[in-house]
Amino acid sequence: MRPDIHELAVRAAEYHENLVQLKTAGDFAWYPYDSLGNFENLERLLTGGNQRLLDLIGNSKVLDIGCGDGDLGLFLEAQGCHVRAIDHPSTNMNAMRGVRHLKAALGAQLEISEMDLDSQFQLEGRYGMAFFLGILYHLKNPFHALEQLSRHTRYCILSTRVARIAPEGNVDISALPVAYLLGHRETNADPTNFWVFSDAGLRRIIERANWHVMDFVTMGNTVNSDPVTPEGDERAYCLLRSRAIFRTFRPEAPDDWGELLYGWHKVEDNSWRWTMKRFAAKLNGGGTHLRLEFFLHEAVLAATGPLTLTMNGGEARVYDQPGHYVYFVPAGGASQFEFELSGALGPYESDQRELGLLVSEITTE
Repeated sequence: MRPDIHELAVRAAEYHENLVQLKTAGDFAWYPYDSLGNFENLERLLTGGNQRLLDLIGNSKVLDIGCGDGDLGLFLEAQGCHVRAIDHPSTNMNAMRGVRHLKAALGAQLEISEMDLDSQFQLEGRYGMAFFLGILYHLKNPFHALEQLSRHTRYCILSTRVARIAPEGNVDISALPVAYLLGHRETNADPTNFWVFSDAGLRRIIERANWHVMDFVTMGNTVNSDPVTPEGDERAYCLLRSRAIFRTFRPEAPDDWGELLYGWHKVEDNSWRWTMKRFAAKLNGGGTHLRLEFFLHEAVLAATGPLTLTMNGGEARVYDQPGHYVYFVPAGGASQFEFELSGALGPYESDQRELGLLVSEITTE
């Protein structure tokens, strides 16, 4: 059985001590912070089945974004993961010499990539999880980064600084979906600090960038944090699940997570798909429940009357009002899910499609 987050935290502390010995070499400055200390915070973040972090990753590749000296990625490789470590030499503490030195010293297989996250970067491939710790507030374009990750990564562990009080006027911003743009050297005399979100602002950008929050916790000054002062430092840690992976499924190119089998129209507005009256998907997440998130349009109800939805020939659920719904039912050990609606809209001369539900997410959990 793979270790849970509590055992991983113990192993991470031990691994850190080994790396300390290796970091006595080199004619450059090493990254001064204990990246593996984040596992103590992940113990506080993760709940329930999410504590089995390696099970969420499965056999998929991991991204370590803003890898520093590569401590996190090297540790995860030691736990059996395949890891790609990403950083940018111009902002890395030692121009990425540290991560390359440790990889060589350990004989590791870690994949190292140079990438400027503020250059409208484009990822390729699919990843099981991204570790995105302490990076977001250093980016000029945080929305682009989060959206790119959601299109290529199933899960993300994110941490960033947040604030409850604006630095001028002591204004409470915690409930407002906003971000404070830092001055050139306003925080820690560091010109690479940019956006500090409020709690509501962070949740809003996460949602708009197509993520679902699975676990969320804040640490540090959780009473009157601000974006500027050391004593006002508050950090949010989140476990996120992508809502965009579903959109990029192609029946002709299934991946490790699943495929859409039949009854789906093309992606619209970069966020949802219409289904037909009958539709199906194969999902490899291994969860105990099926989650189908959809919007029932009033035009469909006007054409069909009360609409029933069944999965794999089981119990029918009836919907008689338009609106947003989450269909959450036991998966029954299945990996293939076939759905049937009692009716659908169209086809018509002006639109030859048969339209059922507007689906924004399908997954097992």
